[in-house]
Amino acid sequence: MTMGDAAMLGALAGSVFFNLTPDAQRSKVILYLLVSMAPFAVVAPAIGPTVDRIPGGRRMVMQITAVARALLLLLIAFHTDDLLLYPLVFGVMVMQKTYAVSKSALVPSVVRTDEELVEANSKLSLISGVVGAISFMLAAGLGKLAVGVPLMVGVGLFVLAALLARQLPRDVVAATRAAKQEKVELRSAGIVLASAAMALIRASAGFLTIHLMFWLRQEYGLVQFGFTVAASTVGSMIGNVIAPALRRSLREEAILTSALAMVAVAGIGAAVTGGLGTAIFLAFIVGFANAIGRLAFDSIVQRDAPDANQGRAFAQFETRFQLAWVLAAVPPVAFTLPGQVGFLVVGLFGAFAAASYLIGSRAVRAGKPLPPTLTQRARRGLANEVRRRRTGGTPASGQERPAGQVRPPTGQRRPLPPPRP
Repeated sequence: MTMGDAAMLGALAGSVFFNLTPDAQRSKVILYLLVSMAPFAVVAPAIGPTVDRIPGGRRMVMQITAVARALLLLLIAFHTDDLLLYPLVFGVMVMQKTYAVSKSALVPSVVRTDEELVEANSKLSLISGVVGAISFMLAAGLGKLAVGVPLMVGVGLFVLAALLARQLPRDVVAATRAAKQEKVELRSAGIVLASAAMALIRASAGFLTIHLMFWLRQEYGLVQFGFTVAASTVGSMIGNVIAPALRRSLREEAILTSALAMVAVAGIGAAVTGGLGTAIFLAFIVGFANAIGRLAFDSIVQRDAPDANQGRAFAQFETRFQLAWVLAAVPPVAFTLPGQVGFLVVGLFGAFAAASYLIGSRAVRAGKPLPPTLTQRARRGLANEVRRRRTGGTPASGQERPAGQVRPPTGQRRPLPPPRP
């Protein structure tokens, strides 16, 4: 799957995408981000639970995404010079993100222990980084000769991926709906704090990627942006290599706190120094922090939610993390910030996440409840508004007015009760 994606990007990078003007790129990227939110905001919550209950459902999704990408690449090969290219490319990327969520759900079913799960995720990320980088360079070289050549190679790779996916088990990811115990465990304070911290790391990665893409093209060039992408990939690979060793010597919370602190220090330091070398180093640190932070988060879920269905849980969290990446990538598309200002935003992402995580962890250790999240506040406000409309007004002193009781019109007094005999 990774080699097929790299074949498409390498084929189109030099000949199509980066030949666009910055304004044209801006509109295409924002359209891609909006379209790619669909599988996270709509498809995953609505269809994901149903797919999890079908025997081999996630395997089927992986096969469908592979076949769909093969067909889309075949169409792209004949439409590299017209407007149909962009919706086809967007379709490929939506399938890519759908596959990522399904992979998170399926990996727990092909390992035997929690330790093997952590090791498998680390190896899969490492393999993806290595073969993706090599495939991209080869495809970019072939793309200079003829765009259709690497695209046809990509078609073959996706067909092969669909055939290999048939060997995956037909296990049911989650035969029943989440039980009360599973919901309670997944909403425990430790997991809520860790998921919020991990979402902010992903958000910083999404913001930094798009910020560097537009800022470096404006100030330096495409080659320099390629250096930052390579640095981020190398950082992620190194993080995946050493993360299992870190887990054996440090607690998961310490690893996650270290990842957040790295992003904060590197981002604020880059804002002070500036320059191309600093941008490359910051990309490396964010990639490294993302790798070790994800391993720490996976371990926290395994430890604090032993009764939860891991396939279903990891798919849900991966959906949220991908959505955080997409949402954070929207602002730098709308307007290009100065390089050091963008670095400062990344540092503030990390600083806010680190401070929130430490304060929340301290409150949990002290036995205090976590403050309600924005989602919980929004739901509570909506419920209060619905209740207010049903009862005909706002209850006094925060209490609900009895059903059927109506507030007297303004200017009218309530009738006095009859005198006692």
